[in-house]
Amino acid sequence: MNFCLLCGTRVEGAYCSQCGASTELESYRVAEPLDAPDDGSAGPMKSTFDSPMITGVSGSAEIHTPTPQENRPHVPVAGLPQGAARRSLVRETRWVMVAFLVPVVTSAVLVLAEHASGVQDIARFPTLVHHEPVENMLLGILGYLPVASTVPLGLYLLARTGQDRRTLGLALPRFKDDILVGLGIGIVAFLCEVALLIPFASVIADHKSLFVDVSVHAVPKYYLIWGIAISAVTAVTEEVMVNGYLITRLGQLGWTPRASLTLSLILRTSYHVYYGFGFLLTVPLGFIVTRSFQKRHKLTRPIVAHFLFDAVLITISILR
Repeated sequence: MNFCLLCGTRVEGAYCSQCGASTELESYRVAEPLDAPDDGSAGPMKSTFDSPMITGVSGSAEIHTPTPQENRPHVPVAGLPQGAARRSLVRETRWVMVAFLVPVVTSAVLVLAEHASGVQDIARFPTLVHHEPVENMLLGILGYLPVASTVPLGLYLLARTGQDRRTLGLALPRFKDDILVGLGIGIVAFLCEVALLIPFASVIADHKSLFVDVSVHAVPKYYLIWGIAISAVTAVTEEVMVNGYLITRLGQLGWTPRASLTLSLILRTSYHVYYGFGFLLTVPLGFIVTRSFQKRHKLTRPIVAHFLFDAVLITISILR
């Protein structure tokens, strides 16, 4: 019977189901509960944060004093797999990111290429069928759903290593903890964008071609349904894959929060290049929601914040 050194939970398989620590590494487990009774029944487990780990080896006892890295506080992304387990996790992370990024980056590059070639009519809501606006809206929503195709995969792979919905902080949004805070995050991100625009106002005015205008055009007001659907799919996909999956995996692989944040921002901006240099305006929101997840480990809040930010802006564009 194995017990996780970080949180004391009984573990089976490669990772602790509670905190994600690897059981491949000997220093992350104990062979049996400490202070076990003589009758062989499991007794109370001694705190592994306050004492050395003792493992029974052929009738003898080996004292292992946890290193500072092993003796760190419990966090949901704890655990540093080594050897084959680490290599497998690295490969998994790379391929999941490829599956997530290739379609969205390719689409962004195509839009940027259209703009560079002189195409002026780059619409937020493309015309799929003529003279049938309701049908066009429904088909547009259906056509956008594949963007979220990697979300179930990411959640499934995280669950296999112990990061289930509860560990990720993924739940129904609460008004005070998620919606109000998410709205505040959106407002702060918007103000940061305005602050970024002010120094470059003259550059933008003189070099408008450097920025891609993905316009809404004149659409029926009920296209607000399409805009909200796009906002919801985008928010869930980006936050689950970038925060929930990538930040969690990088933490398990030993990346520092700063390095994880930097990589996540690079990847976020990569699929927003269709804005031209306007992709820089996506940095404030990405930075704030990622730091929120790193500090709180609550995935619902970044999703709500991202959704409200996009939904409010697209609502204004449609209703103005």
